[in-house]
Amino acid sequence: MVQNCYLCHGPDASGRKAELRLDTYEGATALLKEGGHAIVPGKPSKSQLIYRINHEAEDMVMPPPDSNYKLTIREKALLEKWIDQGAEWKSHWAFIKPETEIAHNESKAIDSLINMRIQQKGLMKSSQADKNTLIRRVSYLLTGLPPSPEDVQHFIADTSKDAYENMVDSYLNSTGYGERWARHWMDLVRYAETKGHEFDYPIVGAYKYRDYLIRAFNQDLPYDQLLREHLAGDLLEEPRENKEMDISESPMGTAFYVMGEGKHSPVDIKKEEADRIDNMIDVTSKTFQGLTVSCAKCHDHKFDPISADDYYALYGIMESTRFAPIADISMTTRQTAEEIQDLNLYMRKIIADSWTQKDVQEMTASGELQKKDLPRDAPFKIIGDFRNSNFDGWITNGLAFGKRTTLGNPLVDKTSGKLLGLDEGRASSKTLGTGVLGSLQSPNFILDTDYIGVRARGMHSTIRIIIDNFQLIQNPIYGELEQQINAKAWNNYVFDISPWKGHKAYIEILPGGYKGHYYSLPENAFIEAQYAVTYDTEWPVEMKRPINGKPVEKEDWPTLDLSAGLVKGLNQKLKEGRLPSKFPELATAMDSNRQLVEKLDSDSFFYAITDGFGINSPVFNRGDHNDLLEEDIPRRFLSALPLGNVPFTSKGSGRLELAEAMLNEENPLTARVMVNRIWHHLFGKGIVETVDNFGLQGKLPSHPELLDYLAIKFQKEEWSIKKMVRSIVTSQAFKRSTARNDELTSKDPNNIYLASFPVRRLQAEAIRDGVLAVSGSLDSTMYGPPVKTYLTEFMQGRGRPNQSGPMDGAGRRSIYQEVRRNFLEPMMVTFDRPIPFSTFGNRNVTNVPAQSLTLMNDPFIAQQAQIMAEKLLAQKELTFDQKIEWIYRRTFSRKPNPEEINKAKQFISGLRKMESASKTDSDIEILIWKDFCHSIFNLKEFIYLI
Repeated sequence: MVQNCYLCHGPDASGRKAELRLDTYEGATALLKEGGHAIVPGKPSKSQLIYRINHEAEDMVMPPPDSNYKLTIREKALLEKWIDQGAEWKSHWAFIKPETEIAHNESKAIDSLINMRIQQKGLMKSSQADKNTLIRRVSYLLTGLPPSPEDVQHFIADTSKDAYENMVDSYLNSTGYGERWARHWMDLVRYAETKGHEFDYPIVGAYKYRDYLIRAFNQDLPYDQLLREHLAGDLLEEPRENKEMDISESPMGTAFYVMGEGKHSPVDIKKEEADRIDNMIDVTSKTFQGLTVSCAKCHDHKFDPISADDYYALYGIMESTRFAPIADISMTTRQTAEEIQDLNLYMRKIIADSWTQKDVQEMTASGELQKKDLPRDAPFKIIGDFRNSNFDGWITNGLAFGKRTTLGNPLVDKTSGKLLGLDEGRASSKTLGTGVLGSLQSPNFILDTDYIGVRARGMHSTIRIIIDNFQLIQNPIYGELEQQINAKAWNNYVFDISPWKGHKAYIEILPGGYKGHYYSLPENAFIEAQYAVTYDTEWPVEMKRPINGKPVEKEDWPTLDLSAGLVKGLNQKLKEGRLPSKFPELATAMDSNRQLVEKLDSDSFFYAITDGFGINSPVFNRGDHNDLLEEDIPRRFLSALPLGNVPFTSKGSGRLELAEAMLNEENPLTARVMVNRIWHHLFGKGIVETVDNFGLQGKLPSHPELLDYLAIKFQKEEWSIKKMVRSIVTSQAFKRSTARNDELTSKDPNNIYLASFPVRRLQAEAIRDGVLAVSGSLDSTMYGPPVKTYLTEFMQGRGRPNQSGPMDGAGRRSIYQEVRRNFLEPMMVTFDRPIPFSTFGNRNVTNVPAQSLTLMNDPFIAQQAQIMAEKLLAQKELTFDQKIEWIYRRTFSRKPNPEEINKAKQFISGLRKMESASKTDSDIEILIWKDFCHSIFNLKEFIYLI
């Protein structure tokens, strides 16, 4: 029914025909408008559905011929039998909470559940694979690298009962494990280091996210924490700190949001925003819930219980999220910043203790504090006034702007410690010194005037007008939305925003700036701002003085948290000598402040997200961003899942609430989806084959009881990915041989029931890394900026880098090679690494001529074959048989048999006859053994696990 009926008679009301709904009991058994019932439980002969599916007339039969759907005889019989048995409706299996009676620590549970299905199907299990096969299988699937000959020899010689488990643990604890499993995850989040499209602009610091993943998998970060850090790592009250590297890990997880594609000059930026958010929803829902929520963009989902309201509830969450460069702040830097702020507070208290509030009362009584109110009919609007003590509702990110404006900060003679005055109010990125990363962002507002004005000063800094969250600001269309600030004197910066009236926008003020959409932060960069306004004709002269200053409150005095008017009055009294100005302690404090500022690191940064202000989005009628329905949909989770009808209450995006809803213990999907991915990576096929789609269009689980058991086990074992991997690879099912007899092939041609281990081709990265490993060229250095893409003469086009990387990728593993969307590495694409535009939890596995041609003709493969030959021939003591064994032990993790040695002799002999007599003997030997090694790289056994 899902495959053949739901398109016209399913959850989507907008496309429903004849007012008939078949996905619910109530709808299917309701009275039809022409009389009768589509389904009468227990009575197929009275059910119109059975009558219509068996009808012979084209205008009566269902599905109609023009739908191109047609029920088979078996499907018709199944429907009739189901109705005869009572037509029981159940929720789709994936929306039912997992249940099991098996203890999570039952060591043989996996095998007992698999063997139960094998017995039910009358299949004969294959025997256990030999040790050479097992260590190669485990090594490649856990680390993406072949086992070293030494590791193979050690495992073969180990006759203890725990030999296999010890071998598994050694690979689980190797650094290569994190590199391999991070790459699996990168397929889900469409990892790339550039944005693609016309000029392939960079995603700044993307590699930091890749390194974050490697560390997370190697440290066995619990999956629930990994999920929280991805969805809301910037919002956690206690972010995870890496003490060894002195960095905060949690915010880096959010970089996955910015891995999408980006255009630099879209004509319709509202549509660009809608497309970008659609991609974010698609990736987030598939990755963590295994659901195709984006199918509900234009209408209710045709098959799954996901409404358009659900889609736009998530849309509001993403729309409330902003993009920005994020400081890679070390714990030491954060601590230093807090010390500087504490020192400033200490200096304020010294002054406040010396002065009294009597002076304040005198100025208030004498009218010295005159508060200016904004006239109701003022021809301008204040977006932010920073001449008071707070940021007027704006939000700060990073450390640069601190927690408040400069109002009331002591101005001290550095030598004598004499107080020169209290600082006037302004937003300043110099609170900790110049060259510190951070941004100041306004709330969202609708553009309804011709101009935005910002009074500011600074050096090497930027003011940007972000419209509909569009970031790639440049000419010819959007260049006027960004201005560079390079003047230490105060200036009025004017932005003509008349072409974008009616759009949503916010103002961003930040030190540093973008060149070619690559953010940089010079050491002397800073920016300060007094206020921001919108207006239609002339700059508002009324803004020369602060508007509506903060009233004085008694409890603010000890910290000099005062209004602008009061600070001005106190400065006048100080100038007239009516207040104490000598504070020797301030000189010492200023010296300490100077030393702390010098300790601040010049921290690097990466592109990720920050939290904005909560926006509830309306439904876009049929997905049209220009046709909005009236009602705003509260931000919330999916209504078909637990907590799905509870609106989020946070003032920001609600991403943290989204993470907690996904991790709710009643949610049937989160654990199931992840353990299914783990199973898929180890067996080549998930228990649910459609790993990114657990909905009604997805495949049914081959072993539902096993999937439920693993999901519950995963949660009870504290979401440990390594423990789950270990449990699976130590099962007898995983250790079986790939050998299959004719009967097994006939009864289970697709190996659904795992009576044997599936033959698997290595993924692209494992093939390339394997070549480097066996040739001895692999550089195991971890982390850091990517190795530039090697550019062939055929890789041309706009956005082409000026510099090519080395052909061998500097010997680094494939995960460290640059991923440029417009210049993807040909070998990776040939061997089915997915194009990074959406979630791909299940790579295609093709078998095409281009793969053989790559292994035969790619200069990289030939280069590594030569390197391997040279290292082989450097061992002059080896006999011919020992040379063949040397090669086989590295490439196949086993010794050659006598027949293979004999064939090698014949092959080498043939190569010798082909070589020119003009070459020297040493040159001939190199060429011969190079060709032999090259031929080994082309054998099925090298690129397959068999």
